[in-house]
Amino acid sequence: MSLNKSIYEEIIIESRDGKRTVDIAPGVIMLDYFEDIFSPTISARLVIVNTGNTIQGPDGKLESIYHGLPLRGGERVSIKVAGNSELNPGLDFASDKEKYFYVSSITNIDATTEQESFILNLVSREAITNETVRVGRRYNTAFKISDSAKDIVKNYLKTSKRITADETQNKYGFIANMRKPFTILTWLASKSVPASVSGKDATAGYVFYETKSGYYFKSIDSLVSSDPYEKEYFYTQVKEMSPNNDYKILEYVTKKNEDILGKLERGAYASQRVFFNPLDFTYTKQSDGLFKLSDYQRKSENLGKDISLPNIDDNSDKSLGDIASRNVAGILDIGTMEDGVSTEENADPAKTQSQAMMRYNSIFTQSMKMTVSSNTNLEVGMIIKCKFPKVTREGNKTDDSEQSGLYMIKELCHHFDSSASYTSLQLIKDTYGER
Repeated sequence: MSLNKSIYEEIIIESRDGKRTVDIAPGVIMLDYFEDIFSPTISARLVIVNTGNTIQGPDGKLESIYHGLPLRGGERVSIKVAGNSELNPGLDFASDKEKYFYVSSITNIDATTEQESFILNLVSREAITNETVRVGRRYNTAFKISDSAKDIVKNYLKTSKRITADETQNKYGFIANMRKPFTILTWLASKSVPASVSGKDATAGYVFYETKSGYYFKSIDSLVSSDPYEKEYFYTQVKEMSPNNDYKILEYVTKKNEDILGKLERGAYASQRVFFNPLDFTYTKQSDGLFKLSDYQRKSENLGKDISLPNIDDNSDKSLGDIASRNVAGILDIGTMEDGVSTEENADPAKTQSQAMMRYNSIFTQSMKMTVSSNTNLEVGMIIKCKFPKVTREGNKTDDSEQSGLYMIKELCHHFDSSASYTSLQLIKDTYGER
Protein backbone atom coordinates (compact mmCIF):
# COMPACT_ATOMS: atom_id res chain seq x y z
CA MET A 1 0.00 0.00 0.00
CA SER A 2 1.06 3.59 -0.53
CA LEU A 3 0.58 4.60 3.10
CA ASN A 4 4.34 4.32 3.51
CA LYS A 5 6.35 7.47 4.12
CA SER A 6 7.56 9.30 1.05
CA ILE A 7 11.06 10.65 0.67
CA TYR A 8 11.61 14.37 0.20
CA GLU A 9 14.12 14.38 -2.65
CA GLU A 10 14.25 18.14 -2.78
CA ILE A 11 12.73 21.00 -0.82
CA ILE A 12 14.90 24.05 -1.46
CA ILE A 13 14.05 27.60 -0.57
CA GLU A 14 15.67 30.55 -2.31
CA SER A 15 15.99 34.05 -0.87
CA ARG A 16 14.11 36.85 -2.59
CA ASP A 17 17.32 38.28 -4.03
CA GLY A 18 18.27 34.86 -5.42
CA LYS A 19 21.66 34.90 -3.69
CA ARG A 20 21.00 32.25 -1.05
CA THR A 21 19.45 28.84 -1.08
CA VAL A 22 18.97 26.30 1.66
CA ASP A 23 17.77 22.70 1.61
CA ILE A 24 15.00 22.59 4.21
CA ALA A 25 13.97 18.97 3.53
CA PRO A 26 15.59 17.64 6.76
CA GLY A 27 13.44 20.00 8.81
CA VAL A 28 10.10 19.42 7.02
CA ILE A 29 7.92 17.28 9.26
CA MET A 30 4.76 17.63 7.15
CA LEU A 31 3.85 18.56 3.58
CA ASP A 32 0.30 19.09 2.33
CA TYR A 33 -0.43 19.74 -1.34
CA PHE A 34 -3.88 21.12 -2.35
CA GLU A 35 -6.05 21.36 -5.50
CA ASP A 36 -9.64 22.60 -5.89
CA ILE A 37 -11.74 22.92 -9.08
CA PHE A 38 -13.15 26.18 -7.73
CA SER A 39 -9.70 27.63 -7.06
CA PRO A 40 -7.56 29.17 -9.82
CA THR A 41 -4.34 28.19 -8.09
CA ILE A 42 -2.73 25.19 -6.43
CA SER A 43 -1.22 25.60 -2.98
CA ALA A 44 0.91 23.78 -0.45
CA ARG A 45 1.79 23.93 3.23
CA LEU A 46 5.10 23.01 4.88
CA VAL A 47 5.50 22.49 8.61
CA ILE A 48 9.15 23.05 9.49
CA VAL A 49 11.20 22.46 12.61
CA ASN A 50 14.68 23.92 12.55
CA THR A 51 17.43 23.56 15.17
CA GLY A 52 19.11 26.79 14.25
CA ASN A 53 22.63 26.42 12.84
CA THR A 54 21.44 26.00 9.26
CA ILE A 55 22.37 28.97 7.10
CA GLN A 56 25.21 31.48 7.15
CA GLY A 57 24.00 34.94 8.07
CA PRO A 58 25.32 38.28 6.79
CA ASP A 59 27.94 38.31 9.56
CA GLY A 60 29.23 34.85 8.65
CA LYS A 61 27.69 33.09 11.65
CA LEU A 62 25.28 30.18 11.32
CA GLU A 63 21.69 31.17 11.98
CA SER A 64 18.20 29.73 11.74
CA ILE A 65 16.34 29.67 8.42
CA TYR A 66 13.87 32.33 9.50
CA HIS A 67 16.52 34.90 10.47
CA GLY A 68 19.42 33.84 8.28
CA LEU A 69 17.66 33.78 4.89
CA PRO A 70 15.66 35.80 6.05
CA LEU A 71 12.09 34.63 5.54
CA ARG A 72 9.80 37.54 4.68
CA GLY A 73 7.44 36.11 2.02
CA GLY A 74 7.86 35.89 -1.75
CA GLU A 75 10.72 33.35 -1.58
CA ARG A 76 10.86 30.67 -4.26
CA VAL A 77 10.52 27.00 -3.22
CA SER A 78 11.22 23.89 -5.29
CA ILE A 79 9.63 20.62 -4.14
CA LYS A 80 10.17 17.06 -5.26
CA VAL A 81 8.68 14.11 -3.40
CA ALA A 82 9.79 10.67 -4.56
CA GLY A 83 7.19 8.09 -5.39
CA ASN A 84 7.03 4.74 -3.66
CA SER A 85 4.85 2.77 -6.07
CA GLU A 86 3.23 2.83 -9.49
CA LEU A 87 0.15 4.22 -7.78
CA ASN A 88 2.18 6.92 -6.12
CA PRO A 89 4.74 8.40 -8.58
CA GLY A 90 5.29 11.40 -6.31
CA LEU A 91 5.20 15.14 -6.94
CA ASP A 92 7.68 17.12 -9.00
CA PHE A 93 7.72 20.89 -8.67
CA ALA A 94 11.50 21.14 -9.05
CA SER A 95 12.42 20.13 -12.60
CA ASP A 96 10.87 23.26 -14.15
CA LYS A 97 11.32 26.74 -12.63
CA GLU A 98 7.87 27.67 -13.94
CA LYS A 99 6.41 25.18 -11.47
CA TYR A 100 8.19 26.51 -8.38
CA PHE A 101 6.04 27.59 -5.47
CA TYR A 102 6.24 30.98 -3.76
CA VAL A 103 5.90 31.74 -0.07
CA SER A 104 2.62 33.60 0.44
CA SER A 105 2.78 33.75 4.24
CA ILE A 106 4.65 32.46 7.28
CA THR A 107 2.49 31.48 10.25
CA ASN A 108 2.63 29.77 13.64
CA ILE A 109 6.17 30.95 14.34
CA ASP A 110 7.43 29.45 17.59
CA ALA A 111 11.04 29.93 18.60
CA THR A 112 13.12 28.91 21.60
CA THR A 113 16.83 29.11 22.30
CA GLU A 114 17.30 25.63 20.81
CA GLN A 115 14.88 25.40 17.87
CA GLU A 116 12.23 27.16 15.85
CA SER A 117 9.09 25.94 14.13
CA PHE A 118 6.83 27.61 11.60
CA ILE A 119 4.46 26.98 8.72
CA LEU A 120 5.21 28.07 5.16
CA ASN A 121 2.09 28.64 3.07
CA LEU A 122 2.86 28.32 -0.62
CA VAL A 123 1.09 29.26 -3.87
CA SER A 124 1.94 29.00 -7.55
CA ARG A 125 3.72 31.93 -9.17
CA GLU A 126 0.61 32.97 -11.13
CA ALA A 127 -1.25 33.65 -7.88
CA ILE A 128 1.34 36.33 -7.09
CA THR A 129 1.22 37.70 -10.64
CA ASN A 130 -2.58 37.89 -10.47
CA GLU A 131 -2.34 40.42 -7.64
CA THR A 132 -0.01 42.71 -9.57
CA VAL A 133 -1.58 42.64 -13.06
CA ARG A 134 -4.76 44.21 -14.38
CA VAL A 135 -6.48 43.43 -17.68
CA GLY A 136 -7.34 46.65 -19.46
CA ARG A 137 -8.12 45.64 -23.03
CA ARG A 138 -11.38 45.21 -24.89
CA TYR A 139 -12.46 41.83 -26.27
CA ASN A 140 -14.95 42.24 -29.10
CA THR A 141 -17.86 39.98 -29.98
CA ALA A 142 -15.83 38.06 -32.57
CA PHE A 143 -13.98 36.29 -29.75
CA LYS A 144 -15.22 32.99 -28.39
CA ILE A 145 -15.05 32.97 -24.62
CA SER A 146 -12.60 30.04 -24.67
CA ASP A 147 -10.22 32.07 -26.88
CA SER A 148 -10.45 35.07 -24.57
CA ALA A 149 -9.71 32.84 -21.57
CA LYS A 150 -6.61 31.36 -23.19
CA ASP A 151 -5.39 34.83 -24.16
CA ILE A 152 -5.72 36.12 -20.59
CA VAL A 153 -3.89 33.12 -19.11
CA LYS A 154 -1.05 33.35 -21.63
CA ASN A 155 -0.58 37.10 -21.98
CA TYR A 156 -1.51 38.44 -18.54
CA LEU A 157 -0.54 35.62 -16.21
CA LYS A 158 2.56 35.17 -18.41
CA THR A 159 2.71 31.43 -17.90
CA SER A 160 4.18 28.67 -20.01
CA LYS A 161 2.17 26.00 -18.19
CA ARG A 162 -0.20 23.90 -20.27
CA ILE A 163 -3.63 25.49 -20.82
CA THR A 164 -6.53 23.13 -21.58
CA ALA A 165 -9.72 24.92 -22.60
CA ASP A 166 -12.99 23.41 -23.83
CA GLU A 167 -14.15 25.30 -26.90
CA THR A 168 -17.22 27.44 -26.23
CA GLN A 169 -20.08 27.77 -28.67
CA ASN A 170 -20.87 31.30 -27.51
CA LYS A 171 -18.95 34.45 -28.25
CA TYR A 172 -18.86 37.32 -25.82
CA GLY A 173 -17.52 40.85 -26.03
CA PHE A 174 -16.50 42.70 -22.90
CA ILE A 175 -14.26 45.43 -21.52
CA ALA A 176 -11.97 44.06 -18.83
CA ASN A 177 -12.17 47.26 -16.75
CA MET A 178 -8.75 46.75 -15.14
CA ARG A 179 -9.82 43.67 -13.22
CA LYS A 180 -7.51 40.89 -12.06
CA PRO A 181 -7.05 37.94 -14.47
CA PHE A 182 -8.47 35.35 -12.03
CA THR A 183 -11.54 37.55 -11.45
CA ILE A 184 -12.26 37.78 -15.17
CA LEU A 185 -11.61 34.08 -15.82
CA THR A 186 -14.02 32.89 -13.12
CA TRP A 187 -16.58 35.45 -14.33
CA LEU A 188 -16.27 34.22 -17.92
CA ALA A 189 -16.62 30.62 -16.74
CA SER A 190 -20.17 31.30 -15.53
CA LYS A 191 -21.14 32.62 -18.98
CA SER A 192 -19.65 29.81 -21.05
CA VAL A 193 -21.51 27.12 -22.98
CA PRO A 194 -19.47 24.24 -24.46
CA ALA A 195 -19.56 23.64 -28.19
CA SER A 196 -20.57 19.99 -27.78
CA VAL A 197 -20.36 17.24 -25.19
CA SER A 198 -20.81 13.52 -25.92
CA GLY A 199 -23.50 14.06 -28.51
CA LYS A 200 -25.84 15.81 -26.07
CA ASP A 201 -26.97 19.41 -26.05
CA ALA A 202 -24.53 21.36 -23.94
CA THR A 203 -25.45 23.39 -20.88
CA ALA A 204 -23.76 26.44 -19.43
CA GLY A 205 -21.32 26.29 -16.56
CA TYR A 206 -17.50 26.18 -16.65
CA VAL A 207 -14.80 26.04 -14.00
CA PHE A 208 -11.33 27.55 -14.11
CA TYR A 209 -8.70 25.82 -12.00
CA GLU A 210 -5.10 24.66 -11.74
CA THR A 211 -3.67 21.19 -11.13
CA LYS A 212 -0.11 19.86 -11.16
CA SER A 213 -0.64 19.32 -14.92
CA GLY A 214 -1.48 22.95 -15.71
CA TYR A 215 -4.49 25.24 -16.11
CA TYR A 216 -7.99 24.15 -17.10
CA PHE A 217 -10.97 26.10 -18.44
CA LYS A 218 -13.44 23.23 -18.53
CA SER A 219 -17.18 22.79 -18.82
CA ILE A 220 -18.83 20.83 -16.04
CA ASP A 221 -20.60 18.88 -18.79
CA SER A 222 -17.31 17.63 -20.23
CA LEU A 223 -15.90 16.78 -16.79
CA VAL A 224 -19.01 14.79 -15.90
CA SER A 225 -19.02 12.91 -19.20
CA SER A 226 -15.30 12.03 -19.15
CA ASP A 227 -14.10 8.47 -18.62
CA PRO A 228 -13.62 7.54 -14.96
CA TYR A 229 -10.28 6.71 -13.39
CA GLU A 230 -9.08 3.26 -14.42
CA LYS A 231 -9.50 1.67 -10.98
CA GLU A 232 -12.56 1.45 -8.75
CA TYR A 233 -12.37 2.50 -5.12
CA PHE A 234 -14.27 0.41 -2.59
CA TYR A 235 -15.07 0.42 1.11
CA THR A 236 -15.04 -2.66 3.30
CA GLN A 237 -14.56 -3.30 7.01
CA VAL A 238 -13.00 -6.68 6.29
CA LYS A 239 -9.23 -6.66 6.85
CA GLU A 240 -7.65 -8.65 4.07
CA MET A 241 -4.53 -8.48 1.97
CA SER A 242 -5.09 -8.29 -1.75
CA PRO A 243 -3.61 -6.55 -4.80
CA ASN A 244 -6.55 -4.14 -4.71
CA ASN A 245 -5.82 -2.84 -1.23
CA ASP A 246 -4.34 0.32 -2.74
CA TYR A 247 -7.86 1.19 -3.85
CA LYS A 248 -9.52 0.56 -0.52
CA ILE A 249 -11.32 3.53 1.00
CA LEU A 250 -9.76 3.95 4.44
CA GLU A 251 -12.53 6.15 5.83
CA TYR A 252 -15.36 8.28 4.53
CA VAL A 253 -18.15 10.53 5.73
CA THR A 254 -21.14 11.85 3.78
CA LYS A 255 -21.28 15.61 4.27
CA LYS A 256 -24.51 16.29 2.41
CA ASN A 257 -27.29 14.44 0.65
CA GLU A 258 -29.42 16.93 -1.20
CA ASP A 259 -30.54 20.27 0.28
CA ILE A 260 -34.09 20.92 -0.87
CA LEU A 261 -34.67 24.16 1.03
CA GLY A 262 -31.33 25.66 0.00
CA LYS A 263 -31.86 24.76 -3.65
CA LEU A 264 -35.37 26.23 -3.61
CA GLU A 265 -33.91 29.50 -2.30
CA ARG A 266 -31.30 29.51 -5.09
CA GLY A 267 -33.77 28.54 -7.81
CA ALA A 268 -31.93 25.35 -8.61
CA TYR A 269 -35.10 23.42 -9.52
CA ALA A 270 -36.98 26.11 -11.41
CA SER A 271 -36.50 29.83 -12.02
CA GLN A 272 -38.41 32.58 -13.75
CA ARG A 273 -36.25 34.73 -16.00
CA VAL A 274 -37.14 38.31 -16.87
CA PHE A 275 -34.85 40.36 -19.11
CA PHE A 276 -35.20 43.98 -20.22
CA ASN A 277 -34.34 45.00 -23.78
CA PRO A 278 -32.90 48.58 -23.63
CA LEU A 279 -33.38 49.12 -27.38
CA ASP A 280 -37.13 48.60 -27.62
CA PHE A 281 -38.07 48.76 -23.90
CA THR A 282 -39.65 45.32 -23.89
CA TYR A 283 -39.47 42.49 -21.40
CA THR A 284 -39.15 38.74 -21.77
CA LYS A 285 -42.51 37.04 -22.14
CA GLN A 286 -43.44 35.21 -18.95
CA SER A 287 -44.15 32.04 -20.92
CA ASP A 288 -40.61 32.12 -22.34
CA GLY A 289 -38.92 32.85 -19.04
CA LEU A 290 -39.58 29.67 -17.07
CA PHE A 291 -36.59 27.32 -16.85
CA LYS A 292 -37.08 23.95 -15.16
CA LEU A 293 -34.83 21.21 -13.89
CA SER A 294 -36.45 18.76 -16.31
CA ASP A 295 -35.33 20.96 -19.23
CA TYR A 296 -31.80 20.93 -17.88
CA GLN A 297 -31.65 17.18 -17.21
CA ARG A 298 -32.72 16.28 -20.72
CA LYS A 299 -29.81 18.28 -22.13
CA SER A 300 -26.97 17.38 -19.81
CA GLU A 301 -24.93 14.33 -18.90
CA ASN A 302 -25.21 13.27 -15.26
CA LEU A 303 -23.08 11.13 -12.98
CA GLY A 304 -26.10 9.05 -11.97
CA LYS A 305 -29.83 8.82 -12.47
CA ASP A 306 -32.16 11.78 -12.93
CA ILE A 307 -33.50 13.31 -9.74
CA SER A 308 -37.16 12.73 -8.95
CA LEU A 309 -38.62 15.68 -7.07
CA PRO A 310 -41.53 15.50 -4.62
CA ASN A 311 -44.86 17.21 -5.28
CA ILE A 312 -45.45 20.69 -3.92
CA ASP A 313 -48.16 19.36 -1.60
CA ASP A 314 -50.62 16.48 -1.29
CA ASN A 315 -53.24 18.28 -3.35
CA SER A 316 -51.04 19.13 -6.31
CA ASP A 317 -49.72 17.06 -9.20
CA LYS A 318 -46.89 19.57 -9.77
CA SER A 319 -43.42 18.90 -8.42
CA LEU A 320 -40.90 21.33 -6.91
CA GLY A 321 -39.35 21.56 -10.37
CA ASP A 322 -42.52 22.89 -12.03
CA ILE A 323 -42.92 26.15 -10.09
CA ALA A 324 -40.27 28.87 -10.10
CA SER A 325 -38.81 29.46 -6.63
CA ARG A 326 -36.56 32.33 -7.71
CA ASN A 327 -36.87 35.26 -10.11
CA VAL A 328 -33.83 36.10 -12.22
CA ALA A 329 -33.81 39.60 -13.68
CA GLY A 330 -31.31 41.33 -15.93
CA ILE A 331 -30.69 43.63 -18.88
CA LEU A 332 -30.01 42.19 -22.31
CA ASP A 333 -26.51 43.04 -23.49
CA ILE A 334 -27.34 44.55 -26.88
CA GLY A 335 -25.33 47.02 -28.89
CA THR A 336 -22.82 47.70 -26.15
CA MET A 337 -19.61 46.34 -27.61
CA GLU A 338 -19.64 47.31 -31.29
CA ASP A 339 -18.66 50.57 -32.95
CA GLY A 340 -21.56 52.68 -34.14
CA VAL A 341 -25.20 51.64 -33.79
CA SER A 342 -25.69 47.90 -33.37
CA THR A 343 -28.69 45.76 -32.55
CA GLU A 344 -26.66 42.59 -32.27
CA GLU A 345 -27.10 40.66 -29.07
CA ASN A 346 -23.77 40.32 -27.32
CA ALA A 347 -24.87 37.46 -25.10
CA ASP A 348 -28.11 35.61 -24.47
CA PRO A 349 -28.58 35.36 -20.69
CA ALA A 350 -31.47 32.96 -21.23
CA LYS A 351 -28.90 30.38 -22.37
CA THR A 352 -26.47 30.97 -19.55
CA GLN A 353 -27.82 32.41 -16.31
CA SER A 354 -30.40 29.81 -15.36
CA GLN A 355 -28.49 26.89 -16.86
CA ALA A 356 -25.28 27.81 -15.07
CA MET A 357 -27.11 28.38 -11.79
CA MET A 358 -28.67 24.93 -12.01
CA ARG A 359 -25.41 23.29 -13.07
CA TYR A 360 -23.39 24.79 -10.23
CA ASN A 361 -26.05 23.86 -7.69
CA SER A 362 -26.85 20.37 -8.98
CA ILE A 363 -23.22 19.23 -8.90
CA PHE A 364 -23.38 19.51 -5.11
CA THR A 365 -26.39 17.21 -4.72
CA GLN A 366 -24.12 14.79 -2.86
CA SER A 367 -20.90 15.70 -1.09
CA MET A 368 -18.52 13.29 0.57
CA LYS A 369 -15.06 13.32 2.15
CA MET A 370 -12.87 10.24 2.02
CA THR A 371 -9.30 9.15 2.61
CA VAL A 372 -7.41 6.68 0.42
CA SER A 373 -3.86 5.40 0.10
CA SER A 374 -1.60 8.07 -1.37
CA ASN A 375 -2.31 8.37 -5.08
CA THR A 376 -0.55 11.29 -6.75
CA ASN A 377 -1.99 10.27 -10.11
CA LEU A 378 -5.29 11.78 -8.99
CA GLU A 379 -6.20 15.37 -9.85
CA VAL A 380 -9.29 17.47 -9.24
CA GLY A 381 -11.86 17.32 -12.01
CA MET A 382 -11.30 13.58 -12.45
CA ILE A 383 -14.20 11.15 -12.19
CA ILE A 384 -13.76 8.14 -9.94
CA LYS A 385 -16.02 5.17 -9.29
CA CYS A 386 -16.74 4.25 -5.69
CA LYS A 387 -18.47 1.22 -4.23
CA PHE A 388 -20.06 1.26 -0.79
CA PRO A 389 -21.75 -1.61 1.07
CA LYS A 390 -25.44 -1.50 1.85
CA VAL A 391 -26.38 -1.28 5.50
CA THR A 392 -28.25 -4.50 6.32
CA ARG A 393 -28.93 -6.51 9.47
CA GLU A 394 -28.62 -9.79 7.62
CA GLY A 395 -24.97 -9.17 6.84
CA ASN A 396 -25.44 -9.67 3.12
CA LYS A 397 -22.61 -8.29 1.03
CA THR A 398 -24.63 -6.09 -1.30
CA ASP A 399 -23.77 -2.70 -2.74
CA ASP A 400 -25.54 0.50 -1.85
CA SER A 401 -27.06 1.34 -5.23
CA GLU A 402 -27.86 4.92 -4.20
CA GLN A 403 -24.50 5.96 -2.77
CA SER A 404 -22.24 3.90 -5.02
CA GLY A 405 -21.36 5.15 -8.48
CA LEU A 406 -19.41 7.95 -10.12
CA TYR A 407 -18.13 11.03 -8.29
CA MET A 408 -16.13 14.08 -9.31
CA ILE A 409 -13.06 15.07 -7.32
CA LYS A 410 -13.70 18.64 -6.18
CA GLU A 411 -10.79 18.99 -3.77
CA LEU A 412 -7.79 16.90 -2.88
CA CYS A 413 -4.90 16.97 -0.48
CA HIS A 414 -1.81 14.83 -0.91
CA HIS A 415 -0.43 14.49 2.61
CA PHE A 416 3.13 13.50 3.47
CA ASP A 417 4.76 13.33 6.88
CA SER A 418 7.57 11.50 8.65
CA SER A 419 5.57 8.32 9.12
CA ALA A 420 2.96 8.01 6.36
CA SER A 421 1.39 9.41 3.21
CA TYR A 422 -2.22 9.44 2.08
CA THR A 423 -4.67 11.33 -0.13
CA SER A 424 -7.79 13.09 1.14
CA LEU A 425 -10.59 13.76 -1.33
CA GLN A 426 -13.77 15.79 -1.35
CA LEU A 427 -16.16 14.25 -3.84
CA ILE A 428 -19.32 15.73 -5.33
CA LYS A 429 -22.13 14.28 -7.40
CA ASP A 430 -25.12 15.76 -9.23
CA THR A 431 -27.55 12.85 -8.85
CA TYR A 432 -27.91 9.48 -7.11
CA GLY A 433 -27.04 5.93 -8.07
CA GLU A 434 -25.23 4.70 -11.15
CA ARG A 435 -25.93 5.94 -14.66
